[in-house]
Amino acid sequence: MRLLGNRYDEIEREVIHLLAKLEINKFPLDCFEICEQLGFIVVPYSKLSEKKRKLLNIASEDGCHALWEIKKSVFVNVIYFNDNMPERRIRFTILHEIGHIILNHTEHSDLAESEANYFAKYALAPPPLVHELKISDYLELAEKFNLSHECAFYSMQKYSKWLRYGSPELLDHEVTLISLFQPFLM
Repeated sequence: MRLLGNRYDEIEREVIHLLAKLEINKFPLDCFEICEQLGFIVVPYSKLSEKKRKLLNIASEDGCHALWEIKKSVFVNVIYFNDNMPERRIRFTILHEIGHIILNHTEHSDLAESEANYFAKYALAPPPLVHELKISDYLELAEKFNLSHECAFYSMQKYSKWLRYGSPELLDHEVTLISLFQPFLM
């Protein structure tokens, strides 16, 4: 599902705001560190009972999240992930779930899934950084940003569209992103 044009920019701003707030300025992103800094609990499927694991697999083979009340009126976000998946897929899944939380998704929908996918894809390989690093193909992108080949392929497509249809000048949030990651770009 395609998002409305300005929604892409809004999600990009959310990603950059999160990275700046957490003072993250290098790639590949450590999704577990992000969760720790946000106070989210991350639980692999293998740590769950077989019954809970089966239920979560019905919800999603990759992962999901829930808001749990740990004390009266004290809630914590819990992200569950399938630790039988490849490490690069796990990173996407956890960032996808972080996207749901940051974007305040309260119910499952195709739109929410598209937005969370875009959040994760942009967080993992933002086109302005791909451009600054002069990455020329998806295999190089996969290596530099620690992405699955599938994610790198789609990220490279996004980068190509960004070059073709994007603003001729960097947008404010893209300038912020580049300055945030300046040490990584050197």
